[in-house]
Amino acid sequence: MDFALSSKAQRTCDEMWDFMRSHVFPAEPVWAAYLAEHGPHEHPPVMEDLKAEARRRGLWNLFLPKLSGLSNVEYAAVAEISGWSPVLAPEAINCQAPDTGNMETLELFATPEQRERWLEPLLEGRIRSAFAMTEPDVASSDATNIQTRIVRDGDEYVINGRKWFITGVADARCEIFIVMGKTDPDAETYRQQSMVLVPRDTPGLTIERHLPLFGYQDQHGHSEIVFRDVRVPAANLLSGEGDGFMISQARLGPGRIHHAMRAIGMAERALALMADRAKSRVAFGKHLADHANVQDAIAQSRIDIDQARLLVYDAAWKIDQHGAKGARKEIAAIKVAAPAMACAVIDRAIELFGGAGISDDTPLAYFYAWARALRIVDGPDAVHRRTIARMELKRTPPYVG
Repeated sequence: MDFALSSKAQRTCDEMWDFMRSHVFPAEPVWAAYLAEHGPHEHPPVMEDLKAEARRRGLWNLFLPKLSGLSNVEYAAVAEISGWSPVLAPEAINCQAPDTGNMETLELFATPEQRERWLEPLLEGRIRSAFAMTEPDVASSDATNIQTRIVRDGDEYVINGRKWFITGVADARCEIFIVMGKTDPDAETYRQQSMVLVPRDTPGLTIERHLPLFGYQDQHGHSEIVFRDVRVPAANLLSGEGDGFMISQARLGPGRIHHAMRAIGMAERALALMADRAKSRVAFGKHLADHANVQDAIAQSRIDIDQARLLVYDAAWKIDQHGAKGARKEIAAIKVAAPAMACAVIDRAIELFGGAGISDDTPLAYFYAWARALRIVDGPDAVHRRTIARMELKRTPPYVG
């Protein structure tokens, strides 16, 4: 098991850090000011400047091994760096969720016509996309529960249902939805679901509202949408009828690596802010850094981050060696461990900053909100713990007694 980066991957990380320091971090206040003036879901022009610079540097579509030449372990290192600025950096290099998962899905399952119409503009960064699975009326942590119906009617599919917390919809550049629904409720449990491609402007598709995360309205949005007799050509089906559950599982493995490493990047920035605050702030006659409890918080944060990183690298290495199915337990473990670790580290940083930590004067409050949300998206902690426990209970240990 070797987590060492190749020379190409190390150059990519070095280039990424230079891009972050010279362009991404300086763009953060510009981005925020534009949204404050024009509205939370507008598209700040500075992002197009960042994307052009990223492409110039070769920092583009790095999440796709066939295009980047990077393994999952190597891209994990890049994803961590992007997590230091989780709103700007992933989109700047065209490695933002949910587009990454959708591009991987289209890469694996789309027809040539579907690839030309939707995958190519996504790879170019000209449009954005959404993945519509979660529903408000059922426990979507069990995807077999979804109630949205996709019914064949001649040469078309008719879609009826309600989805919510669908990321990306508030951005006007989101032009295509991958929608999961039931085509055959009477089929075997994992063959009832299918996925279809639904363009944003399809009649009957209504965007009801944009849901906040802990009061934050993200630029790309997390939205509730309704499908009322929405008709799309039968050619918009992904793969085949009944393949929806299989597709959903295929898209989640590498994406959870990305989420976990971005969470680690957020935690690293929080720790850097914590250490800087401890060295510069005085309380009770000495710097915070000289107080034992503050030293404990900093030390524990370093231990927690490094443990989580190694766990994610282990999962990424197993995906590289055996595919996502061969790393099922490890993927579930990092989905629990990385966001929980980030929540803990960011919370310690907030404690050191006091009131400033829960304001918008630092990125900590937003980081905490998003780290906590990560414990729900792509399946809540409880579901992943259940997966790990079931696999552990089936394992035969070398000795008991």
